[in-house]
Amino acid sequence: MAECVDRYGEMVRAKTSTGALAPASAEIYARDVVTFAALAGAERVLDDLTGEDVDEVLLRFARKPDERRRARRVESGGAPLQSAASQARFRRSVSAFFRHAVVAGWVQLNPMDAVTVRPKQRGGLRAERRALTVEQAEGLLGAARDLAEEPAAARRRRDQRTELRDGLIVLLLAAVGPRVSELTAANAEDFFVNGGTRYWRIFGKGGRTRDVPLPRPVAEVLDAYLADGRTLLDRGREPKALLLSWRGRRLARGDVQGVIDRVLERVEPVRRRSVTPHGLRHTTATHLLAAATDMDAVRRVLGHADLSTLGRYRDELPGELEAAMRVHPLLGPVEGRRG
Repeated sequence: MAECVDRYGEMVRAKTSTGALAPASAEIYARDVVTFAALAGAERVLDDLTGEDVDEVLLRFARKPDERRRARRVESGGAPLQSAASQARFRRSVSAFFRHAVVAGWVQLNPMDAVTVRPKQRGGLRAERRALTVEQAEGLLGAARDLAEEPAAARRRRDQRTELRDGLIVLLLAAVGPRVSELTAANAEDFFVNGGTRYWRIFGKGGRTRDVPLPRPVAEVLDAYLADGRTLLDRGREPKALLLSWRGRRLARGDVQGVIDRVLERVEPVRRRSVTPHGLRHTTATHLLAAATDMDAVRRVLGHADLSTLGRYRDELPGELEAAMRVHPLLGPVEGRRG
């Protein structure tokens, strides 16, 4: 199995050179299959695996701690630590691996055809709430703005100060909702002014671009970072990159979660909740839609080709149905009227 996994990883990564797969997607496929091999037993013969064996691996993965979330803990009752979305993604990756294994002649029969475990049985409960509530989002955004405005009297060397950068990262993620790959790939030249409004030209999936206007508080932190914060971090190694590490390298995808966690430490406990970069993307979509923002405008902000995709990014908010009925578009404000 180990040999097959290695060859499969080489194959999916090779597809990035032809444009058949995005680099991030190739890494996810390769990583999931490595995880599959580790859970199944890398020394086993791939063609010996049965549907029952794959069922067991899916169950093991469902209960595998999510290492991307340091703050995550086992809930009472022993609920799986992998979200339903992660489990579904893992299953898709394994299915793709075995489809290739059949074509390559590594297996005679595809064991996925005999898999009986379904999402409900695997512990794939309804996807946990990803979007922050208004109070949680306001706490995080307030902490990000305070961090960006922190006086320059530093506890660390001046050329290692990242406060402006960290505040900007959280503000962009929560207010604009980019994919983390879009954020780390951003260049300083991708931000421009048109008619007095700051825009971010985002280069997204499928070669599509979108120009997203920045809210004024975000634009102000961006300007401050470009004028002062980035200059401190620039070592001449990445002349175009917007976000730099204190060593002057383009910030990596894996560094973004650490930035969010540091900003979260500044939020008062009552409004603090662990969140991933993708969770902040959900937060953007959820609150824009809850505020009755035009769905097509939200689609364009997030960079989706199809309106139907927005359903995945929409979480329920406490009290939103009651609020909607209190101010009905056909009846106007109805709270307090006599029945």
